[in-house]
Amino acid sequence: MLTARIIPCLDVKDGRVVKGVRFQGLRDAGDPAELAERYEDQGADEIVLLDVSATPEGRAHAVRTVERVRARLGIPLTVGGGVRAVDDAARLLDSGADKVAANTAAVARPELLSEIAERFGLQCTVVAIDAARDDQGGFEVVVRSGREPTGVDAVDWARQAQARGAGEVLLTSWDRDGTREGYDLELLETLCAAVDVPVIASGGAATARDLAAALRAGASAVLAASLFHDGDLTVADLKGTLAREGLEVRR
Repeated sequence: MLTARIIPCLDVKDGRVVKGVRFQGLRDAGDPAELAERYEDQGADEIVLLDVSATPEGRAHAVRTVERVRARLGIPLTVGGGVRAVDDAARLLDSGADKVAANTAAVARPELLSEIAERFGLQCTVVAIDAARDDQGGFEVVVRSGREPTGVDAVDWARQAQARGAGEVLLTSWDRDGTREGYDLELLETLCAAVDVPVIASGGAATARDLAAALRAGASAVLAASLFHDGDLTVADLKGTLAREGLEVRR
């Protein structure tokens, strides 16, 4: 059994960590560098840093934030938000990111994933997919921080993204984001069965049981934000519970 990864997520706007529900009603949650260091001390395996306003505002990711986080962080760092070209990915990797996540721009131009993978490798190329349930019982890709539906089937897009060179999928349920209702296990199981690369489950985590369910549904890693930012549980708390339930975690 592969070791499951526990990944705190830092959604950043104007240099501060924010949290909301379905990407709306954002509230301040702290300094990204301080939180990243805290979560590493608790035993986090990786950190994901997403600039949630870069794409809606039509700008690149704030690299200074990435540099500040990397200066205090020793574990892997995935960065997304505002990645429209391979040069944007290069800038983030030069600033301290280990992996780069592309979302909206990759849906518009899937070749972007191939360009990043060809220049930096599959291990640096992450496709971030925000998926919402549609009227037909499937899952539709939404972009621009959930503001725009695309009509693109999320599972089909995941397959295409892997074929284009994505070495990992960051899968967020738009319907569950920030709700603390648990991960969308149907979405997770369906997409994990469709691709051969690791999938990070995101959106809706509230308890250790939610994380365990996502891992058993096929996720290689579980991402959470609110439960960490609000101090409900620490990474160490979660790893202890998951280990007692028979799941392999790095202690």
